[in-house]
Amino acid sequence: MTSTVAPTAAAPAPSGKSTGRSGKPRAAKLVRMLPLSPAIGLMLVFLAGPILYCLYAAFTNMALTGTGAANVQFVGLDNFRKAFSSGAFTNAIWLTLVFTLISAIIGQNTLGLGLALLMRRSTKVVRNFVGTAVIGAWVLPEVVAAYLLSAFFNDDGTLNVMLRAVGLPGQDWLYGAPIIAVSLANIWRGTAFSMLVYSAALSEIPKEIEESAEMDGASGGRRLLFVTVPMISRAIMTNLMLITLQTLSVFGLIFAMTRGGPGTKSQTLPLYMYEQAFSFSQIGYGTAIALVMLAIGAIFSLIYLRGLNSEAAA
Repeated sequence: MTSTVAPTAAAPAPSGKSTGRSGKPRAAKLVRMLPLSPAIGLMLVFLAGPILYCLYAAFTNMALTGTGAANVQFVGLDNFRKAFSSGAFTNAIWLTLVFTLISAIIGQNTLGLGLALLMRRSTKVVRNFVGTAVIGAWVLPEVVAAYLLSAFFNDDGTLNVMLRAVGLPGQDWLYGAPIIAVSLANIWRGTAFSMLVYSAALSEIPKEIEESAEMDGASGGRRLLFVTVPMISRAIMTNLMLITLQTLSVFGLIFAMTRGGPGTKSQTLPLYMYEQAFSFSQIGYGTAIALVMLAIGAIFSLIYLRGLNSEAAA
């Protein structure tokens, strides 16, 4: 007996069109990108272009006047060597870190959390008053805020009047302790942002959790440390990253209050960069300092992002 085997069906010839998502015609993808092309073009012109130009300028002797203006030459790492061998640059880095630590990491962050906790547990009248006062300082133009705070910290200003009224000696804060004065000014002006961030984070905490901790006998301080702070830890890291980056670039407030003086006692990196680039016309050197500022901000960002990632993993 012989058996016949049915012939297998021949595979269909390729049609030239793929039904998979990855096989869509390239023209269709280009059509979908057309609405984004103006935004992409603007980003290339106004963001990527200046960044690339700054990278180029930092390695040249570019200047507004003199040889560097007539004949721009590539100088390699000379601008960076000059910066790190300069006592004024080292002083500017140190003052920038002190200013950021006092006014952002300690001042705005801690005071913002305290005000958010106060507004959460207080009456409507207190919430309205605190919110208006704190946010009012935030929305003031920077120059106006600097003028008001200069008058407050002056030798004959409001702060010394209050100190002398209670028998304490006053001083000219803008001359004797300028970095402290500008740090307190930045705290006063910038705390509203931290307060709003923490108010939003605290509103997400279920009240049942805090009530359970209170019923278990936990004091207010223990509830804050072991219940509230862990539950808003991601908001804390996010807020720290944002206010740190903002504080690293503060220029107008310090410039209007002290111009970096007296001498260089309040000359942070933004003011030092401005002085070198525009007062002394050394554009290449000033741009190199700007890149150092960018690197410092990147280091802080990586630290905070690692903290955020560790919180997410936990």
